[in-house]
Amino acid sequence: MILWLLNHLSTFVIAVLLVGGLTGLAVAGSVAARRRFPHLADGDHNEMVGVALGMFGAIYGIILAFVVVTLWTQLENTQNIVASEATDLALVVRSADAFPPADRDRVHRAVGAYTHAVVEVQWPLMREGRPSHEATGAQTEALYRALQAYEPQGARAETFYAEAVTRLNDAAAQRRARITMAESSLPILLQVLVYGGAFVIVPLTFLFGLRSLKMQLLFVSAVAGLIGFSLLLVVALDRPFAGDLSVTPAPYREAALAQFWAAG
Repeated sequence: MILWLLNHLSTFVIAVLLVGGLTGLAVAGSVAARRRFPHLADGDHNEMVGVALGMFGAIYGIILAFVVVTLWTQLENTQNIVASEATDLALVVRSADAFPPADRDRVHRAVGAYTHAVVEVQWPLMREGRPSHEATGAQTEALYRALQAYEPQGARAETFYAEAVTRLNDAAAQRRARITMAESSLPILLQVLVYGGAFVIVPLTFLFGLRSLKMQLLFVSAVAGLIGFSLLLVVALDRPFAGDLSVTPAPYREAALAQFWAAG
């Protein structure tokens, strides 16, 4: 459900649906509670409700803060993984520039094919939450074969060859980490706590009585709006490769890798 929302709706539309919807439900629920139980406006239960709101609010706030920080850290880590993989590939290209023309071109073709496969084949799969190692498996093997086919002659050639091999191994490790991050999402237990907690906190505000209906609705709306914005952050950050805040494949088109996209 979250993946569908992120891939088909903008963050603004999701915000309107989530924040506006939760606030609207809270206002409607508060009005219905006042009509069904008019004595709530007297505030007879405010002391008990205030204690409950304070306790549940504190626990829920800690959970929300933990989840948002964790998801934000996950997004930053994913961005670093993508940037590191692209950097390692660019350094393979730079090192291969010291090879004889035939060997250099073979390595460049392999790197170009790999970057195109990542951006054009694997990235859409990661956005849909179904990453596949096989999507770039053949291109990864081709990269290794391209380097293994070269026999360096002399200390200078051996130095650049060793650097290229090291960077290719690093890129392969980052590739696996990137695919793993594409499979990650908020655990079910935390989803229950985050989304279920909203349906505990918001109804509690209906029981906090204020004589002025306008002040009552303002209070309920403020709580629901704050919770809605927090939930919006959770939804937007839950999948690092989906939505407007997602990680982009731009690093695979930059620096030394830009030459493989020039024709396009």
